[in-house]
This record gives sequence, structure tokens and C-alpha cells, in this order.
Amino acid sequence: QVRLVESGGGLVQPGGSLRLSCVGFGLISSFYPMGWYRQAPGKERELVAHITSGISPTYADFVKGRFTISRDNAKNTLYLQMNSLKPEDTAVYYCNYRVTVNNYWGQGTQVTVSS
Repeated sequence: QVRLVESGGGLVQPGGSLRLSCVGFGLISSFYPMGWYRQAPGKERELVAHITSGISPTYADFVKGRFTISRDNAKNTLYLQMNSLKPEDTAVYYCNYRVTVNNYWGQGTQVTVSS
């Protein structure tokens, strides 16, 4: 019922910035949370940030002060502005939409931070 498509990943040097986008197709409600997760090679998927309309966003400690999550309901799009990127931020970043116990995921976009 729901399809999520991420874009904006790429190769960036340490200290650089990237802006990820996630466009939702299908029934997406602003009442339910959306978020960004990431998974590095050989590691488990971890939460980066999530947001629900009318509620302050939640961030993982390792990205606070560097990343900003936002949501444009009119465009059905989720964003992640990433600043001051570090090599340890290298991972595949996934868009997530959660309806109670049901999770929908995009295919992911690769972010590589390296000099």
C-alpha cells in the first residue's frame, strides 16, 4: 500500500553536508511518525531521527546538533539535513513510516563520508 523512495545520498568529505529526501507514494498520514534509520556494513540498523506532526523531533545522541529532520506534508516528503558529517556516518540510510506495529521501508540511499 505504501512505497517510499529515498534520494540525495552520495560521497562527501568529512565536515561536508548532504540533504536526503524521501517521497511517499500511497496513503501517508501526518498522524503517524516517519523517520530515518541507517545501517553500516556488518552492523544492525539504528535510529537516526523521527518526527510526527505537532511533536518535537527525536534524535539519536550521535547526530544531535548536526542533523535536522523535517516533513513537508503537502509534498508527501521527508527530509534529513546532515551537516558536519563524519566518517562514522557512512551507512545506507533508510526512510521509515510506522503505522502502529506495521513498518514500511524505502530501498535506502548510500552515504559515504571519506576524504
